[in-house]
Amino acid sequence: MSTTVLRGSLAAAVALLALAAPATALASATPDASSTATSASATPAPTPTATTPPVQALTLPEPTGPHPVGTTALHLVDDSRPDPWVAGQSSRQLMVSLWYPARTSHGRRAQYMTAQESALLLKEHDVEGVPPEILSGTWTNGLVDAPPLRRGRGLPLVVLSPGFTQPRSSLTALAEDLASRGYVVAGIDHTHETATTFPDGHTETCTVCGSEGSPGFGEKSTRTRAADVSFVLDRLTGPNPAWKHARLIDPSRIAMAGHSIGGNSATWTMLNDPRVRAGVNMDGTFWIPIPDRGLSRPFLLLGSQESTPQGRDTTWPRDWRHMTGWKRWLTIDGTHHGSFTDHPLLLAQIGMNDGSPTSGSRAMEITRRYVGAFLDLHLRKRSQPLLDRPSPRHPEVRFWR
Repeated sequence: MSTTVLRGSLAAAVALLALAAPATALASATPDASSTATSASATPAPTPTATTPPVQALTLPEPTGPHPVGTTALHLVDDSRPDPWVAGQSSRQLMVSLWYPARTSHGRRAQYMTAQESALLLKEHDVEGVPPEILSGTWTNGLVDAPPLRRGRGLPLVVLSPGFTQPRSSLTALAEDLASRGYVVAGIDHTHETATTFPDGHTETCTVCGSEGSPGFGEKSTRTRAADVSFVLDRLTGPNPAWKHARLIDPSRIAMAGHSIGGNSATWTMLNDPRVRAGVNMDGTFWIPIPDRGLSRPFLLLGSQESTPQGRDTTWPRDWRHMTGWKRWLTIDGTHHGSFTDHPLLLAQIGMNDGSPTSGSRAMEITRRYVGAFLDLHLRKRSQPLLDRPSPRHPEVRFWR
């Protein structure tokens, strides 16, 4: 569950994609809502086969909820603090994607990421011989700026924080599913920890890529991400909201979930921001211990098959003892560190096997189901027997402690 796991995996997955999928199949024109949605991603080193079929379309799984999904992007500037990673940048600038339940199923589908982000992501992971548009020429299920669904009660908000070097788009399949089920979801690009394109067209690079092994990096990233999340909450729920539909958000029902170092950041964010009522860590090592006073709000640990109490990561057992509220420690058999992201879905569609018995689509189905159940229980107060005991419908999921 280290921060370095995903760096090598992106190169392997994209290189395979280049061999198996012609660039012309990925660089299609923007579809409308009646067209096939597409996705792009990465996963740990797969085993290619001689019978890999050609690829004509790559798709994210359709959301499971009753509502269409709208999406929009926000450029937020925090003038109260300098950028922690780049000297001389007097403000912290962030790009945030919002997903939300929409009133219509018609509209233009959102792009998975920009061309600049795709090209830089490949370059930063030392991937050569791959068309730079291989990731940007894909589309999602979200409809750009679709009118939101309006209800009498405000909608719960979930903030998503991706893994180190990974863009906010890496958690799109989870975000879209939550939005289709009635949540507003905010995915954050933590600037300089991935390539990020801003509205004026310039793209900030992953300035700190390669620094994850330096002393204090994990702690600094954790604190930076917590500050980013609190700032985003200020701009979504404060008196001058950045989103014109922000009044749809119920500020008393906010949770945070993340993958890898993003999931690790959830505890530190909750300890420093009481607005975050529940948290989820998907396979992330905890870099800052929970203090002795404990964390009394609900928390879900959702890990790969290596994240058991007998696994290599000692931070989960350490911090588990200090989680004093509702808590669950679950692992999914046959999964790896990247299984909680969109990444393995791409390999599955091109017939590649990454060595994991649990497929990318099945891992995402389970992730959506258990994260959604946790949020429904703690933000909507809906009973969730799924979280009480092992389920015959999900035999891969193990309960610990």
